[in-house]
Amino acid sequence: MVTVTATQGNASLAKMLHILELFSEAEPVWSTAAILEALETSRSTGYRYIKTLHEAGLLNAVRNGYYTLGPRIIEMDLQIRLTDPLLLASHGVLEGLVDRIGHSALLCTAFRDAVLCVGECRAPSSPENRFSRGQRRPLFQGAVSKVILAHLPHHRLKAVYARQREEIEKAGLGSTWSAFRATLGEMKKDGYALTVGEFNPGVYSVAAPILTDQKTALGSVGVAWDENERRDVAVEHAVLAVKQAAKTISERLKEAQGS
Repeated sequence: MVTVTATQGNASLAKMLHILELFSEAEPVWSTAAILEALETSRSTGYRYIKTLHEAGLLNAVRNGYYTLGPRIIEMDLQIRLTDPLLLASHGVLEGLVDRIGHSALLCTAFRDAVLCVGECRAPSSPENRFSRGQRRPLFQGAVSKVILAHLPHHRLKAVYARQREEIEKAGLGSTWSAFRATLGEMKKDGYALTVGEFNPGVYSVAAPILTDQKTALGSVGVAWDENERRDVAVEHAVLAVKQAAKTISERLKEAQGS
């Protein structure tokens, strides 16, 4: 009986938190009626969820019956910026990459079956529409994603492969589990990933993993440039700089954990 109650409670919490997933750049404002319809739950339960999230500051009423994401999320983002170990360990490193090789630099981490950008430093001429903090990308496309994927723990890779076998094959990472593991093994041996044109034609991307003591990835550091705009770039130089940046962040994290 206790197990059933706990399971029901978890399902209820998951459904309430799903409300936050509804909001996006395309749909930043949701009406109460639209939220209830999306939840497919009773009106009383839906109203209770909305009230709870509103009182917690996770939803904000912009007018009668209409909501946006709330101010508490802004507070939480500030807390992350000030205290997240990965961000703290990267201070000055991304800026150094931009100074050294002239490309925009990104700091990323795995999130669900995707990769999330958590930090960035833009080169002066960088386009505004490039991958930025808070945006997700598929786990199977782009250097910053693939290099994290290659260093995930074995059990997690097995779970990812079971869920997304078709996407993995479409991405050219292998049509079988053995082929998939072999492809990732080569990436691990190299210590970096290099992709060309996977999101934008002619755009090179190089990334290296930020590693734990167990050699699993906490995240990745990457740079990208357009070969049509920057023909002076030496790929080998970019690889060395990115690998050094990732090593520096990895070492800082270990030092912080040991202090």
